[in-house]
Amino acid sequence: LYERNSLLEIVEKTAKESFIPLTVGGGIRTIEDIRNILRTGADKVSINTAAIKNPDFIREAANRFGSSTIVVTIEAIKSGEGTYLAFTDNGREFTGINAIEWAEQLEELGAGELVVTSVDREGTGQGYDLELTERISKNVSIPVIAHGGAGKIQHVCEVFQKSHADAVAVASLLHYETIKRIQCMRTTEDEGNIEFLKSGMGRSTIQEEDIGAIKEALFHLGIPCRHNIHH
Repeated sequence: LYERNSLLEIVEKTAKESFIPLTVGGGIRTIEDIRNILRTGADKVSINTAAIKNPDFIREAANRFGSSTIVVTIEAIKSGEGTYLAFTDNGREFTGINAIEWAEQLEELGAGELVVTSVDREGTGQGYDLELTERISKNVSIPVIAHGGAGKIQHVCEVFQKSHADAVAVASLLHYETIKRIQCMRTTEDEGNIEFLKSGMGRSTIQEEDIGAIKEALFHLGIPCRHNIHH
């Protein structure tokens, strides 16, 4: 938010410890930012504000690094008239841009994936905005990742059953369970500011789950995901 980028050390440490694909977003404004992030071990970058300010940045980035490397996040808020509008800075800054039309433009510019965030639903635990996800998914041919609102496994399943999303992003649904395991395994002094997670605030609308349980639920619904069932 203050044009400072301190991601590189975090990304480098994470890439050394984790062998799943890593997408990094936040404060990426230039081609050099992208190059530095990828050099530290990230597989993809996620861009929002810089794309809004200069759409050609996405075209240039896709040409330099390949479309599959360039993910764009759309932070959308539903207006009183039912139109979805794009925002930046975690939903703080109004752009006046129609989110559905913006998604179509991003595909034309060369974005490889879209993360569609419902600012209205994010952190509420009330479920994804299925209308938003569906409207964007039906208007583009690149992968769409639904984000914002998961409070229980059913919400994750609904995205695939009731919209055309290709994937989902979950956060709070996993965080509370994860923080309990971390506390059992080690101290949390080097984990940054986790006081909110430790306090349990916001947990009332969110069921604690783990990634295995989510994948198993999807597997039993016939929704493709990489999962091993252990009997």
